[in-house]
Parts: sequence; structure tokens; C-alpha cells
Amino acid sequence: MTGMTISLAIWVPIAFGVAVLAVGNDRNPALGRWTALAGSILGFLACVPLWTGFDLKSAGMQFEEMAPWIARFNVNYHLGVDGISMPLILLNSFMTILVVVAHWEVITEKVSQYLAAFLVMSGLINGTFAALDAILFYVFFEAMLIPMFLIIGVWGGPNRVYAAVKFFLYTLLGSLLMLAAFIYLYWQTNGSFEILDYHKVPLGITAQVLVFLAMFMSFAVKVPMWPVHTWLPDAHVEAPTGGSVILAAITLKIGGYGFLRFNMPIAPDASHALSGFMIALSLVAVVYIGLVALAQSDMKKLIAYSSISHMGFVTLGFFLFNGDGVLGGLIQMVSHGFISAAMFLCVGVLYDRMHSRQISDYGGVANTMPVFAAFFVLFAMANSGLPATSGFIGEFMVVMGAIKVNFWYAFLAGTTLVFGAAYTLWMVKRVLYGEVANEHVAALKDVGRRELVFLVLLAVCVLALGVYPKPLADVMNPTIQQLLAHIAESKLQ
Repeated sequence: MTGMTISLAIWVPIAFGVAVLAVGNDRNPALGRWTALAGSILGFLACVPLWTGFDLKSAGMQFEEMAPWIARFNVNYHLGVDGISMPLILLNSFMTILVVVAHWEVITEKVSQYLAAFLVMSGLINGTFAALDAILFYVFFEAMLIPMFLIIGVWGGPNRVYAAVKFFLYTLLGSLLMLAAFIYLYWQTNGSFEILDYHKVPLGITAQVLVFLAMFMSFAVKVPMWPVHTWLPDAHVEAPTGGSVILAAITLKIGGYGFLRFNMPIAPDASHALSGFMIALSLVAVVYIGLVALAQSDMKKLIAYSSISHMGFVTLGFFLFNGDGVLGGLIQMVSHGFISAAMFLCVGVLYDRMHSRQISDYGGVANTMPVFAAFFVLFAMANSGLPATSGFIGEFMVVMGAIKVNFWYAFLAGTTLVFGAAYTLWMVKRVLYGEVANEHVAALKDVGRRELVFLVLLAVCVLALGVYPKPLADVMNPTIQQLLAHIAESKLQ
């Protein structure tokens, strides 16, 4: 299919981001807020045809757009989506609406710049997921760092500059190796930057390993995998709530997406050869980082470590090389987007009232905020992998995929159901239950209508995906099967 559908999904939010900067100011922030809301909604509506018009029987790219960009080096403006990228674009555009709504009254300084940064970043992330030209992908991949850097560095906490610089340097240095790999592949394909051409180029095992490792450095930092994860807790703690939501719900998924789009199809033999290494790192994240989360006293830092542990499930599922594992990893990415966003927004609701993220400052919140407590418990249960919530589906499928490969992989992965429940429910117990801890908790007011909007929407998403994941699985399965067939074919040759 052809048209401008993907371009609209990219450039509508970016255009509205520029418009917000033009019309908004701190003296009259309402115009900027309403413009941002309109831009986020229109950006999401621009993505809806990707779902409604998606051909479930096709495993290839759909809605493709192609135009020459830098003719001298054969760089094209080439876009397209498949069953892997399309759901992530919808997830990103949906989260942008929630971030705008969640911070309608919370941000009072540089309001237009704050909202514009999220809209621009939303369009750039959509471009990252849709780009089929390596240089176009690299431009979107790097450009999306700038709005997030500003969001953390300008609107973050006391150590925001340190956290923003650390975030930027980690991700930038990793991606430079990826660029080197693209340039090498450009010469190997006789002058093509087409990503799909890279899937077909025959490389020796040594070249595959080097390409795999170059790209691994970029995407492992993004996930983030242990031991290159240390930037994430700092970034989450210092970022404003909206920054934490997009960081956990969307930007981490670019790392997982990169493994499926680049590492596995371009270097299939190296992926098999290094699968033990990838599985080991993933299991360290699941088990060790889960234990680290137990020791946290800051709610945002606890949820940040929880994200690293849950994303370990994603990379584990991918490198099992079976349908259950890869599909489970992809569903886990979408599910984690909903759940992590909900958890960070819940912490934001409390922080907006008490300006503290320390668990010890709370206690008995359920007595003064019963509606909020009900939502918080639901999302905590989903984070723990409760059946009938989205958190269960992906983890269960990855465990089922792991047990087909090695019982101990499944056993170690299954420990997350214990550790996840331990750190999440222990936090909930100390924050929500017991007697009212102090006068500040006693003075808390329950959620308002604006907060109910994003809590209800996320609750519906978490339950809907947990009860009926089939529509999402039907979209993903053909592309997954094609990818696994490509990897298996290369292994046989």
C-alpha cells in the first residue's frame, strides 16, 4: 500500500510541536496546552489507518513510501511498517496523548517548550520505527535524543544535568558503532542504505559477529541490558513524570526493536552463535536487577529497576529463536509500555501532592485516596504478572518458549514472578496500607477528573490486552514467522 499515512504519523506531531512553540507562552499557557492536546490527538488519529488498513496475511512491509533524499549516496526517504513496528507506533502516539493530559496543570514554567518537546519527540520516534533506510533511521534515532535530553535537563530534579548528560553520552557513543556498521554494509551491498537489502547480503561469520557487536552496543544501551543499564535509574529519578513515562514506555522499546530489525536478520549466524551470551545477560537482568529493585527506597528508582528486569524478558524471548519466545517478547514490550507508564503516572500523582518519592514518607494513603489506591493496586498486580492482566501474557509466553530450549532458562526467568511480586507489592503495602503515617498523608485529596482520564485509559489497556491478546498477536505473528524462517534458512546454508 502507498500513500502518506506514515508521513502524517511522523510530521503531524512535529508540526504541532512547532506550532505550540509559536503560540504558547507562560503568561497565557492555555493556548499552548490546547494546541498540544489537539496535536497529540491528531497524531494518534493519523496512526489509526495503520491498524485498520493492515493486512494480517502479509508478513512484508506495508504502507511503504519512497522518495529520493541524498541522491549522491543513494539515501532515500523510505518508510514502511510491518507487524513488529506498527503496534509500537500506535503505542507511542497513544502515550503522547496521556503525557499531555497528565501534565495539563502540573508544569507551570516553560509550558509550551515542555509540551513541544514531547510532540516533536513523538514524531521522531515514529520515524525511528518506520524508517527503512539506514541513514534515515540513524537521523531519527539520534534526533529523538535531543528532546529527551532537554526534558530531563530543563524540567528534571536537582541532579538533572548529570542525569541528562549521562543519558546522552551513553546512547550517543553506542550509536556511533552502529553508524560504522551501516557504512560497512553500504560497501558490502554496492552502495545501498536500504535496511531490507542488508537482510540479504551474505556475510562471513567473522563479519557477522563484528556487525552484531557494533549494533549490540547501540541497542543494548537503549534496552538497557546489564551492565550498560546504569544511566536509566538516574534518568528516571531526575526526569519529570512525563519524561519517565516516555522513557520507560517507548524509548526502551527501540532497543528491542533494533535487535529484531537489524541484529537478527542481518547477522543471523552471529545471533545464533552469541545467543548464549545474550540469554545470560538477559537472565542477569531478570534475576539480579529484580533483587536490586527490592533494596530501593525511592519509588521511581524501584520502578526503573523493575523496567530493566522486565526488558530482560524481552531480549530473552528474542534470542530463544522460537515463535513463543519472540511473540512473548514483543507482547511484553507493548504490555510494559502500558504498565510502566501507569506506575510512573501513579508515582507522579503522589509526587504532585507531597513532592516526595521516598516510600518512607508515605503510609495509609488508601485511607485518604481510595480511588487512586484501587488503580495503583491494579497496576502493581499487572507489574507482578497477575493473570488476566497484560503483564502475565508476555512473561508466560517467554517462559513457555524458554522451557522448549532449556529448563533452567525457564526456571531462572520464572523467578521474576516471585521477585516482581516482592518488590512491587512491598512498595504498595508500605505506601498505601496501614494507618495514616503523618499529617501530609492525612491531607491528601483523591484523584480528580483529569487524573482519572489517564488512569482509566491505562487500566482498560492493561485488562484488554491481558484478557484478549489475539488481535495484537495476529498482527505480529506473520512477520515473526518470516523473521524466524529467514534466520533458520541462513543457519542451514
